Amino acid sequence: MRQIPCVGAVVLDDGGRLLLVRRANPPAQGTWSVPGGRVEAGESDEQAVLRELAEETGLVGVVVREAGSVARDAPSGDTYVIRDFVVQVANVGRLRAADDASDAAWFSRKDLDAAPTSPGLVEALAEWDLLPR
Repeated sequence: MRQIPCVGAVVLDDGGRLLLVRRANPPAQGTWSVPGGRVEAGESDEQAVLRELAEETGLVGVVVREAGSVARDAPSGDTYVIRDFVVQVANVGRLRAADDASDAAWFSRKDLDAAPTSPGLVEALAEWDLLPR
């Protein structure tokens, strides 16, 4: 079983809302999750998370700190090892879904509770004290 390095961007706006994208592809297709994906050869995890954020949402960010990591089963039988980072969005770009995201939006805690989210997302955010307000 292979471990596949991945990253995720935990972005909260000034109002405490969480940035999520609707996954357009498996795994967890159709559910809401933080922007992210696989780390490409030759890039650091920090570079990968900022690239994925820009590709999926059109937003430019700066890594603040690592939030935590999780492991998820990949459809291939391998394991995604996902390092999530708290990212501050710069005042550059306009939110739009792109790449493998079918939608992108800001979520309050109430919105998050009502949304179909990727497995383990809410639990991980709660553990890291990063749930939206």
